[in-house]
Formats: sequence, structure tokens, C-alpha cells
Amino acid sequence: QGVRVNSIHPGIIETPMVTEGDAVEQIREYAKHVPMRRMAQPEEVANLMLYLASDESSYSTGSEFVVDGGLTQ
Repeated sequence: QGVRVNSIHPGIIETPMVTEGDAVEQIREYAKHVPMRRMAQPEEVANLMLYLASDESSYSTGSEFVVDGGLTQ
């Protein structure tokens, strides 16, 4: 009792994993297809995580939170 279960589904996050290496150009090209025309910043996903871990989200459970800039509408 009192356990809430939610999930976060991030899209492309601008981290060294996607901004360095062989696939940089392909990832940047892919990001152009995101309706917001950019990759997410790590802080944007972290803020959602903080919200879900706080009492402010006490009535949120069984939800899927998509953080992909509108790519999967």
C-alpha cells in the first residue's frame, strides 16, 4: 500500500553518448525530425524524475511519461 509505479520513456537525450563517436551526424539528422527540433537536455528528464519522486505527484500512478519532444504523438 502506498506504492506508486510510473515509467519514464525518454527520447534522444543530449549526452556524451550521443554527441561523441561515429554516429553524431546521424543522430543530429534524426533529431531534426523531432517536433521540438532538438534533443532533450538531461535536466529536463531529471526534473520529471524529481517530480515523480516527490509528494507533488502523489496522485500519479500507473502512468507512462514520454519525454521525446513530441516524436511519438
